[in-house]
Amino acid sequence: MAKIAIGSFGEITKPDCIQALVVEFIVTFFFIFAGVGSAMTTEKLAGNEVVGLLFVALAHALVVGVMISAGFRISGGHLNPAVTIGLCAGGHITVIRSLFYWIDQLLASVAACALLSYLTGGLTTPVHTLAAGMDSLQGVIMEIVLTFSLIFTVYATLVDPKKGFLEGLGPLLTGLVVGANIMAGGPFSGASMNPARSFGPALVAGVWTDHWVYWVGPLVGGGLAGFIYETFFVYKTHIPLARDEEGY
Repeated sequence: MAKIAIGSFGEITKPDCIQALVVEFIVTFFFIFAGVGSAMTTEKLAGNEVVGLLFVALAHALVVGVMISAGFRISGGHLNPAVTIGLCAGGHITVIRSLFYWIDQLLASVAACALLSYLTGGLTTPVHTLAAGMDSLQGVIMEIVLTFSLIFTVYATLVDPKKGFLEGLGPLLTGLVVGANIMAGGPFSGASMNPARSFGPALVAGVWTDHWVYWVGPLVGGGLAGFIYETFFVYKTHIPLARDEEGY
């Protein structure tokens, strides 16, 4: 069974933690900048909705894969509080450091969205809201399912020490599942899978409709996926935290 490590607030003074937080801010910033920017582009161009959905999904898939690769060696390239809680549930990052990561990711999201608003002449940052006819429970379940598949992929391709031939493909495959989930869930819940991805646009735009859904769904889905994969599928050869100097 996964063993959750609490950690201490003294971690913030450690050089490896400081480096990880700086890198996590950078990669999350560029992820949000490209992801939200692609959504703003589709609204500005006002093209076909299907083409717009594919464009946004592709942009997210590409930037997720690249930014995970860029940050993996130092911070793990989480980009997402749901990924962080999933790894925390598996004992790969302490609870305290997870809180630092969350703050970092949220600040990066707000900074990216504020910059986008400025650079685009005040265009509204598109926020995640539920589609007409979808209630809150349906939205939460949709986000749980989508985020579970994301974190399950992270574990299978990046965390599991027996990933085998998938070694090195984790960032790309994680990006692809993000893109696929946006195609599947985008028209319904927005397919956030990431509280930071939803928080920045909501704060900058000042629109909080259904916002709680994009915290509850992803965090529940991410935590469940991390706990289940670590408990039932990861073969333990040593203590998990001993391998986490680079994030996973």
